[in-house]
Amino acid sequence: MKITELLTKETILLNMTASSKPEAIDELIGKLDKAGKLNDRDEFKQAIQAREDQSTTGIGEGIAIPHAKTGSVKDPAIAFGRSQEGLDYESLDGQPTNLFFMIAASEGANNAHLETLSRLSSFLMDTNFRSKLEQAKTEDEVIEAINAKEAEEDGDDEAEESTSAGKILAVTACPTGIAHTYMAADKLKATAKEMGVNIKVQTNGSGGVKNRLTKEDIAEADAIIVAADTKVEMEHFQGKPVIEVPVAKAIHEPKELINKAVNKDAPVYQGGGKNQSEETAEKGQRSGIYKHLMNGVSNMLPFVVGGGILIAISFFWGIESENEFAQMLSTIGGGNAFFLLVPVLAGFIASSIADRPGFAPGMVGGLIAITQTSAEGAGNGSGFLGGLIAGFLAGYLTLLIKKLLEGLPAVLDGLKTVLFYPVLAIFATGMIMLLINPALTGVYTWLFDLLDSMSGTNLALLGIIVGGMMAVDMGGPVNKAAYTFGIAALEANNFTFIAAAMAGGMVPPLAMGLATTFFKNKFTKQERETGKAAYPLGAFFITEGAIPFAAADPARVIPSMVAGSALAGMLTMLFGIGLRAPHGGVIVAPLVEGGITQIILYLVAIAAGSILGAIIVGFLKKDLQKA
Repeated sequence: MKITELLTKETILLNMTASSKPEAIDELIGKLDKAGKLNDRDEFKQAIQAREDQSTTGIGEGIAIPHAKTGSVKDPAIAFGRSQEGLDYESLDGQPTNLFFMIAASEGANNAHLETLSRLSSFLMDTNFRSKLEQAKTEDEVIEAINAKEAEEDGDDEAEESTSAGKILAVTACPTGIAHTYMAADKLKATAKEMGVNIKVQTNGSGGVKNRLTKEDIAEADAIIVAADTKVEMEHFQGKPVIEVPVAKAIHEPKELINKAVNKDAPVYQGGGKNQSEETAEKGQRSGIYKHLMNGVSNMLPFVVGGGILIAISFFWGIESENEFAQMLSTIGGGNAFFLLVPVLAGFIASSIADRPGFAPGMVGGLIAITQTSAEGAGNGSGFLGGLIAGFLAGYLTLLIKKLLEGLPAVLDGLKTVLFYPVLAIFATGMIMLLINPALTGVYTWLFDLLDSMSGTNLALLGIIVGGMMAVDMGGPVNKAAYTFGIAALEANNFTFIAAAMAGGMVPPLAMGLATTFFKNKFTKQERETGKAAYPLGAFFITEGAIPFAAADPARVIPSMVAGSALAGMLTMLFGIGLRAPHGGVIVAPLVEGGITQIILYLVAIAAGSILGAIIVGFLKKDLQKA
């Protein structure tokens, strides 16, 4: 499929009027919508914004490639826009952007569509091609430039290799697998060709793995570059120097990466995330614990959100009056989804540590944590505490078992993953959990009995801590720790802590929205536009909506947001707000326990925290004219 089957004259904007990133996105989406390429403009915009929230698609060198793969796209298409003056698109190189390619891929896009979209991304690495686009006077000239570039590339021998004695490999991958994956691959290949270095690049894109690295490739390679913003299978790289970087590094610093690979200036990958250097291993262990925990939490969240909201709706619908539909909701949410929380948490923590062999023992350990107990009145067993311990226990036990079985004859390799690992790891994890779980249950029960007994000053202080933590890093480790604590309390039938965590998490975006509205002279035009978007993000409990402001001015913004969130958390606790739903923001406010009075008080707590945060940041920031 040719690129010009997706990019047509109807989706080309040669003279964009946008002066900011949000305006540019809106203008390009409008062009696609007018051309009849979208089913739902608003839903597509949300998908584009979600991709931008992961990392900017302004890749530098005057180029931005906003993209999304979503069911809101009727027909796969590309919109091309050109800004004569250029605008601030938050590009990685900090320079203005003037060429925009918005890629709209449908959920059902076939491989031909995806390959075409990726080919366009590759072409943009050619400065001559970009120059032709910048100088084109009509839509027809844009189409001609693209067709000419395709014809030129089709005539090239892509399999050509240099005469260099060495060989390096690379893997590129980005979250959506449409643009950056292939741009990084082509930049590495083009740079390696200039340097006289043999290279083979595997791309992990939306259409699947292309140019897969074989065992022979890996055996012959001097070093391997992994340029990825998503998980890449690494185990087959054991014993080779491996350079791990974000995908953007391969686009902007390919020469440096290739030089490091040629010189083998990289730690040798040993498997399980361990490298040869002890210092590197220690650093990996320190950051690895959080990574493993977040792998468990992130995979558990769909069960938390789906199950929790269904349980809350069952009470709203009338479960106490034995309404049959409410009973069904409770069974789905509580009897099934919520029942799986701890096993899923433990299973994915263990699999993060030991890969797939760790998953089964982690799940079994997590199940034992919530079902096997000798403590009276401990219906939830050791709950989240037991699940955390089971996950890490299963993961590291599996690693130990894998290490102990390394000396087995090669003929038994096929039996390791299907027989030895699961039997030994499940047995070891299960036996230890059965022995320690009664004690863990006692600790877990005591902890939440203590929390339930808190009142007055102690409760207010806890609300300040939980609410404030939600704003410290706005989606980072501290935020996730507070939210996970709220989920654990929710699972233990204490509904106040998740209410405080949600209130604290809603405050930062709402506060920054208010600040940009009422202190306009202290924010740039682009910041004011971002402030408008922060309102709905805050309302729906997406704390990350305040990150652009915190990143730009952390010394003033973060303390202000912590103060506002702490106030919201404190008031939520003092008002005795109980909430069974773990996510949703204003959508789940009607599910607050206690009726309309408690709902109003909850909204008052959130509003008070947001206003306080806005006032503090408004006073701390300087006028733009004085800054």
